[in-house]
Amino acid sequence: MARRRWRLGITLGALLAGTLAAGPTAAAEPTDYTIDVDTTRTGAKIDDSMYGVFYEDINRAADGGLYAELVQNRSFEYSTADNAAYKPLTSWDTSGAARVVNDDGRLNARNRNYLSLDGGSSVTNSGYNTGIAVTKGKRYGFSVWARTGGTGNGGTGKAPLTLTLRDSSGELAPARRVTARGGWAKYKASFTAGRTSATGRLAVASGAPVALDEISLFPRDTYKGRANGLRKDLAEKIAGLDPGFLRFPGGCLVNTGSHEAYDEKSGWQRKRSYQWKDTIGPVEQRATNANFCGYNQSYGLGYYEYFQFAEDTGAMPLPVVPALVTGCGQNKATDDPALLKRHIQDTLDLIEFANGPATSEWGKKRAAMGHPKPFGLTHLAVGNEENLPEEFFARFKEFRAAIEAKYPDITVISNSGPDDSGSTFDKAWQLGRDADVAMVDEHYYNSPQWFLENNDRYDSYDREGPKVFLGEYASQGNKFSNALSEAAFMTGLERNADVVKLASYAPLLANEDYVQWKPNMIWYDNDQSWGSANYETQKLFMRNVGDEVVPSTASGTPATSGPITGAVGLSTWATSAAYDDVKVTGENGETLLADDFSGGDGRWSKAADKGTWTVQDGAYVQSDEAAENTLVTAGDKSWQNYDLNVKATKKSGKEGFMVAFGVKDSGNHYWWNLGGWNNSQSAVEKTVDGAKQTMVQDTTTIETGRSYDLRVEVRGRQVTLFLDGKKWGSFTDDKPAEPFRQVVTRDKATGDLIVKVVNAQGSDARTKIALGSGTKAGPSAKVTTLAADPAAENTKDATPVKPVASTFKGVSDSFSYTFPANSITFMRIGTD
Repeated sequence: MARRRWRLGITLGALLAGTLAAGPTAAAEPTDYTIDVDTTRTGAKIDDSMYGVFYEDINRAADGGLYAELVQNRSFEYSTADNAAYKPLTSWDTSGAARVVNDDGRLNARNRNYLSLDGGSSVTNSGYNTGIAVTKGKRYGFSVWARTGGTGNGGTGKAPLTLTLRDSSGELAPARRVTARGGWAKYKASFTAGRTSATGRLAVASGAPVALDEISLFPRDTYKGRANGLRKDLAEKIAGLDPGFLRFPGGCLVNTGSHEAYDEKSGWQRKRSYQWKDTIGPVEQRATNANFCGYNQSYGLGYYEYFQFAEDTGAMPLPVVPALVTGCGQNKATDDPALLKRHIQDTLDLIEFANGPATSEWGKKRAAMGHPKPFGLTHLAVGNEENLPEEFFARFKEFRAAIEAKYPDITVISNSGPDDSGSTFDKAWQLGRDADVAMVDEHYYNSPQWFLENNDRYDSYDREGPKVFLGEYASQGNKFSNALSEAAFMTGLERNADVVKLASYAPLLANEDYVQWKPNMIWYDNDQSWGSANYETQKLFMRNVGDEVVPSTASGTPATSGPITGAVGLSTWATSAAYDDVKVTGENGETLLADDFSGGDGRWSKAADKGTWTVQDGAYVQSDEAAENTLVTAGDKSWQNYDLNVKATKKSGKEGFMVAFGVKDSGNHYWWNLGGWNNSQSAVEKTVDGAKQTMVQDTTTIETGRSYDLRVEVRGRQVTLFLDGKKWGSFTDDKPAEPFRQVVTRDKATGDLIVKVVNAQGSDARTKIALGSGTKAGPSAKVTTLAADPAAENTKDATPVKPVASTFKGVSDSFSYTFPANSITFMRIGTD
């Protein structure tokens, strides 16, 4: 997960075209366009695996999500190591004497805790969200590992267990009974729900002292009927995309934390990188781990299940393994040759687990789990978003050398860090090119404006260099405006399919009650799921890819660009800072604003209504270290071509300070963010309707207590920035946010031309489409359209963004079609 700044719960409004950048404004009258298609030529070949899905255990995507288990904390392993609020009995209510024990009487060494229950006592599990969800008439399998005797080794006598499934209205299914006898053994029962409920509770009561572990309630109706399987509605939504590949298991959890094993030697380390051997075999013997996002992951959903899911959906499996360099803000390289050697061997063993014969060591383990046939692994990524490119690449080369020596047909993928540009990105790409890597994994999350401006991103990439795997991307929201901007960008991905070989929107899943990151493609609670506007867009592209690009050109939208205009501002983020001697001067030398705060702060107003701003000792101070985005502004929104000078001092806190310019309001401005990202780098960010993109950045950090002189020169759309009298950086914000984008592909199996058009503006696009005089096109076309208000957002209760199918009669070698305002249209035209 690319995190320019780990700020949770980001929500964004609709795209405001043309507010800051050069771009079109909405018009009532239709705009006229042309699309010229050269059907006599072919462009880039598009691989079957072009579009896929990226699965990461974030937002409760595994336990409480795709993994069908209904019991939360089934093995009592929750810990403060996972979350400060967690206890071993989190999500359990107890009656009588019930306690969690960690001693030699445990089920096995890797399942450290178990529950000791006295006779006449019980425990009740509350599941996820509002409770355990069951459907009338459906069957649910219960299982538990139990031994008699409570604490210690026990194992004598018998203990009758009563199992109930209820909600506040009463019984959901008839009670069941099993009797534990002797040492640890697994006991099973089943329930058939008599009512539908989303607020169920599972209770286990014992008539005698007993030890319990792995208390499970699992729907029988899983995806493909798999035991230890996947929640059906979520898996079916993913399968419905027809993904070309499945990238797993992450994401930040791949390479954050310790790289040690889960064993006595490491002290049963809980915060570990994702290590695949922890996640296979019987579920009760799998390790547990602290998820990077602040909860526990049980590994009930593990590598075997990922491979199986990829196979079930027809997707190419694409695992990611850690390279002993942490990412996602941790930025630490582990220098331990023996540990590196072990992880490299683990990776070789992973390939054998996926592809080896059932007679091989790891192929035998796969076969024992129920899959004698190899999974057919062809691609494998090493590392994820490492911000230390040289340290990462030194280790990557060792992984690649070992893999190529034993498995030369495996494509080994590197990565370019967490951003779309910058020093880490440039260095990572340079190292990849110099070492002739096969593919580089790029990640970026940007504003809708950025996606509209960067359709041509890959036009200039080296056709002879490494290929691109766009492993994570999304605009910053789930409104239709976000999906429109992503669709416009995707036409550029397809046009450059000779360079961009794989692409996956991210993240895939989010439980609405456990959200760490937004946006997400598919949302759900404990009994419902719904696809976002982005999901509908991805589905349209994935199911209508085509086999090759057909060269085409289109006219553009008349530009309405002008100079950067706006007021000025000051802000902080989780920091206290002081500002003084603010001066704004026009290009003719006229003073527009001069404030040394000797007369108070009457010229300034809060734009974000956050933070505590007061005049102290002749300076303007924001003193709340916890407050984020504390923007205050002064001046005129019509200002242009000016110089902003200000003195800024960090007083305390995590970051530095910000000065803003081109300010329209709290969601539309530029700011120079010095000492951002936990005081690790600095950048100018442009914000359009709350969605940010980076214009220029470097590694400048800010010292506490030191006064800095800042100067921002705005001329037209050119901005130059000076720090303590020295030029810090500059940029020109003149890329058009073109709202009309298109690409044409050919489906060889049907002979169809697929004309894909995105009209991301508030006016219809009257378009003349020329296929060429030699084209034998059928008289009609099958049309699929996504059209909605830009602010529309799919929810559990409403689906305003959904595909509409129609037939257009009137196709010829040259014809006209009007693409609706704010729409994505796919037109399949049959040809001979």
